[in-house]
Amino acid sequence: MFLDTSGLYCYLDAGDARHRDAVALLHSAAVRLTHNYVLAELVALCNARGIDRQITLEFVSELANDPDVTVGWVGRDEHRLAMELLRVRPDKRYSLCDAVSFLLMRDHGVTEALTTDRHFEQEGFARLLRI
Repeated sequence: MFLDTSGLYCYLDAGDARHRDAVALLHSAAVRLTHNYVLAELVALCNARGIDRQITLEFVSELANDPDVTVGWVGRDEHRLAMELLRVRPDKRYSLCDAVSFLLMRDHGVTEALTTDRHFEQEGFARLLRI
């Protein structure tokens, strides 16, 4: 399962309506995949929404160091390929982070995402969290 920003936010925010589902899905996943752009985006989102900064930073550090979580580290080549995906999808409103996610998921054969983001469905992936 791919761990997207919105799904990780639902996991962290106990007041979110999808919190229980996010916790259950994350804990039951056989595969956990994400990348450093998601982690950076999660810190910014949590800051903007008032989640305790220390809790956020500890959670992001735990994910990055968890041997059961594969973290892709975006370099020049991955960034370039994600930019190209954005260029060939001019009709979509994908973020750069989304584009990296889609490429990483395809590279790893992952089809499900812990996300609320409908863009994953637009690219043919399963969105596991609904509003």
